[in-house]
Amino acid sequence: MATKAIAPDVSRWQSRPMPNYLRAWCPGGTFFFTVNLLQRQGNDLLIRHIDVLRRVVMDVKRRHPFVIHAWVMLPEHLHCVIELPPDDADFALRWRLIKMDFSKAMPLTERRNASRQKRCERGVWQRRYWEHRIRDDADFRAHMDYVHINPVKHGWVSHVADWPYSTFHRLAKAGVYPAD
Repeated sequence: MATKAIAPDVSRWQSRPMPNYLRAWCPGGTFFFTVNLLQRQGNDLLIRHIDVLRRVVMDVKRRHPFVIHAWVMLPEHLHCVIELPPDDADFALRWRLIKMDFSKAMPLTERRNASRQKRCERGVWQRRYWEHRIRDDADFRAHMDYVHINPVKHGWVSHVADWPYSTFHRLAKAGVYPAD
């Protein structure tokens, strides 16, 4: 018995607006971020080009100040806790510049889909990132610990102190964390 093909009703998707992501804009706020590379599997771009990423972050930090409380770079994503100046809530500008400047410093080797080509975007970073506004001291400590334990969580090392791409070493030296 022959069946008649029925076209799916896509009108409900075509007329839907893009999601409106609610960001936690807060002048002088302290935030936790997770930022991912587009290609996560088998990608070590961030640690392979750690010096470029550090230079880019420091350059953006110089132009648009912020305090780095914690930062860890893993092969394909990073986590950080940063604090903005009292009169500034624009963390999106900082991430746009960090991602853009790092991407420009990388040779064009990645495949880009039609959407990224149309927007003249590189295929280095995921477009979005995760942000969380730190609410209190307990939240701050929990996210600081999460940043530094992440290489152990992902199986890159057995001990936090063994991961070289982290602010853990600076904080241990300052007495915030024990060296082990």
